[in-house]
Amino acid sequence: MAGSAWYEEWFDSPYYHKLYFERDEKEAEAFILSLTGHLQLKPGSRVLDVACGKGRHSRILARPGADVTGIDISPSAITFAGQFENETLHFFVHDMRLPFWGNYFDYAFNFFTSFGYFRTRREHDAAIRTMARSLKPGALLVMDYLNVHYTEDHLVSEEVKELDGTIYTIKRWQDVHHFYNHIVITDPLLKTPLAFTERVAKFSFGDFTDMFSFQGMQVQEVFGDYALGSYDVKRSPRLIIVAKKITGQPADKEKRLYSDGRTGDALT
Repeated sequence: MAGSAWYEEWFDSPYYHKLYFERDEKEAEAFILSLTGHLQLKPGSRVLDVACGKGRHSRILARPGADVTGIDISPSAITFAGQFENETLHFFVHDMRLPFWGNYFDYAFNFFTSFGYFRTRREHDAAIRTMARSLKPGALLVMDYLNVHYTEDHLVSEEVKELDGTIYTIKRWQDVHHFYNHIVITDPLLKTPLAFTERVAKFSFGDFTDMFSFQGMQVQEVFGDYALGSYDVKRSPRLIIVAKKITGQPADKEKRLYSDGRTGDALT
């Protein structure tokens, strides 16, 4: 698709879902159920699943009787998810950088590093703003992201996976601001291999604290793995942050000041 960002085409590909989401579903289910139990998500709670994909995790979030809305940029993923819609489960094609329903939800979730893909910090701020403004005052946002420091130390430079006859050759590298995955897909059904290059920003706990604070969110808890273990900056594979929307919203500004003194955007 000419002119589109890498994630729009890749996230709309069936190979993306096969590579990342058709395995380890039991682990994902156990994590989400443990998390919602810890948060005491109650029947009737209004829940937003940001970057919901095909809706697998939205359906798990709905089990306690919550009213769940899933949004995703991929039309094909939302079309698939639509078959599961009912009175308490809804799906929409939506770009998380754009405003969504305001002051409506009791919880918002962004699972499995479904963030960090945009070109600039301003775009990521816009996505956090969408999540924050969708919440009622006192409501909670959960951001599940990779732990940058752990990932830097454990980066596997090359890997080959075979899933149902499809071969995924993955090369990984990093620079100061991003992690990269170059994925070549070889499938008997394809005339020629497909290739995609993922780019994920190196957002640390401090970066998220900045972004949340600027949107009127205050960090409440931090976990380091899917068993909800404590967060260790070097040893934890995940960075799972629970933040609360505090009363009142900061005014929009053309520029912002980061905690390290920057006023510019390092992610360009």
